[in-house]
Formats: sequence, C-alpha cells, structure tokens
Amino acid sequence: MIEQKRKGLSMEHEEDGVLIEKAIDGDDDAFAQLFHRYYLFLYKYLVKLTLDEELSGDIAQETMLKCYTHLSSYKGEGRFSTWMISIASKHYIDLLRRKKRERKWLDQIKRTLSRQMSWQANIQGMEWSEVFSDFNLLEADVRVPILLHHYYGYTYEEISKIIGIKEGTVKSRVHYGLKKLRKEWDDVQE
Repeated sequence: MIEQKRKGLSMEHEEDGVLIEKAIDGDDDAFAQLFHRYYLFLYKYLVKLTLDEELSGDIAQETMLKCYTHLSSYKGEGRFSTWMISIASKHYIDLLRRKKRERKWLDQIKRTLSRQMSWQANIQGMEWSEVFSDFNLLEADVRVPILLHHYYGYTYEEISKIIGIKEGTVKSRVHYGLKKLRKEWDDVQE
C-alpha cells in the first residue's frame, strides 16, 4: 500500500513537472490544469490557517498569481503543492505583520488626536476628562453604542434601531467597551 502511494505521488510529481515545463514555455492551459488541480487543496489549507473564507479566497488567488508569475523559480526539488503552500504561508504571515503595523499606526493617530482634542478643549475653557482620551482609543463599533447609551441616554433597543444591529449585540459591545475601559483605568492605578 505504501509503495503504491509513493508511485502515485511520483507520477503526480512527474505530471506536475510536465505541466510546469509547458507553463514556463507559455502554455497557459498547462498552468490552468495546475490551478484546477491544486486550488481547492490550497483554499482548504488557507481556511484552516486563517479561519476566514473570504480572506482564504483572496490569499489563494494571490498565491496562484505569484505561482504563475514566478513559476520559473520552482526548482522541482519538492512537490508543487509544497512550494505553493510555502508561498501562501509567507503571504499570510506578511499580511498579519502589515495589519499589526497598521493597527499600531492607527492607535498612535488616535492617541495624538485625543491629545490634540484635550489641548483644544483646555484652550477653549471646556472640560475634558482623561476618560474621553481612553474612550477614543476604543474601536468605533464599540464607542458608538457606549456614547449613545451612557452620554445621550438612548435605550439598547433604540440604539439597535439607530445603528441597525441586534439589541443583544449592542449590549455586548457596551459591556465589552466598559470592561476594557475599566481594565485600562485599573492598570493605570496599579
């Protein structure tokens, strides 16, 4: 049984090699065959990796494009699927790093804007609390329900209608946001 599997893998590797050679020589149909052979395999791998179907589809498409444009760099030392998965994995890791840098950048902008608003409020003689500075660091989808409920006095049901989400979601966002603010304040006091 193991020997048959090895032969099957070897034949598949050889078939891939023929298709890759043809694709490198400009035969787009050969690459299309590779695409159809491996796309679902790649997509399933990415869904398990990202837990996000839409993101997995995007990464799979970008990976196949990279495979197509860099096909001549495939050395044939391992299976084509292994090479393809390494490209997809590196792409996903780069995407995570980029998102982390973007989040840090956005957090820095939020802190800067909050300090500017505090400064402007002081110049104009308005009362500005550090609570507002911390509050502004929350995500918008959490800030809006808290502001509407605790500052403007809307009920959860009214907020649900205003922003078009379920009442339970409004409650959980308010709860999550207040919990996060309390944690920030507790950390500062320690």
